[in-house]
Amino acid sequence: MSTAFSLDNRLKLCAAYVRQGSKLADIGTDHAYLPVWLCRIGRISRAIAADINPEPLKRGQSTVAQAELSGVIETRLSDGLANIDGTEADDIVIAGMGGELIAKIISDWKYSRDSSKRFILQPMTKSEVLIRRLTENGFKILSQDCCTASKKCYTVLLVQYTGERPVTDETYFYIGGLSPKTNSTHLRFIEEELERLSKMAAGDVRFAALAERIREKVYDKNK
Repeated sequence: MSTAFSLDNRLKLCAAYVRQGSKLADIGTDHAYLPVWLCRIGRISRAIAADINPEPLKRGQSTVAQAELSGVIETRLSDGLANIDGTEADDIVIAGMGGELIAKIISDWKYSRDSSKRFILQPMTKSEVLIRRLTENGFKILSQDCCTASKKCYTVLLVQYTGERPVTDETYFYIGGLSPKTNSTHLRFIEEELERLSKMAAGDVRFAALAERIREKVYDKNK
């Protein structure tokens, strides 16, 4: 097994949410580092490393072959989860994409409302859009954490379908399951979201009011 690499903090955080012995689908796998790493530590039983484009998939195939894991990890061309059957995956990682695209991939998969499935999601942008669509469609955030990688702050969500649609205000879509009052990395992520909202407020004052409500929830110790 000659392939030498380490996961960045984003993928390490995704890996931490993968259940022991599960079958994994890694969507947008690129180099297939995540499934190979999870196989090496004995976390998963099998994996599908999927990508929409042939070139990234070739890189993934090379990683899997060099790691001598072709019998455990299958590389597959797939537009999101379109070519993944419900029996083939328990835990689904979708990382490194925009929040809107991640939401669409989940919505389009006919097995996404199977409550035995868990989705591990790492949006690069618009996490609030992803959380809104998940919440509105009966998905629950079981856990959410943040990390820094390449001097940027990212969030990772562990999500499961429950069918529940709790009544939430708009601030929830930005805060989600984070604990910015007690976790400095969570606070950094929220502060970056607030900075983005402040810039957007120059064109629409409603974003200024939303940012203020978020600040009240984050900084008011009585709430």
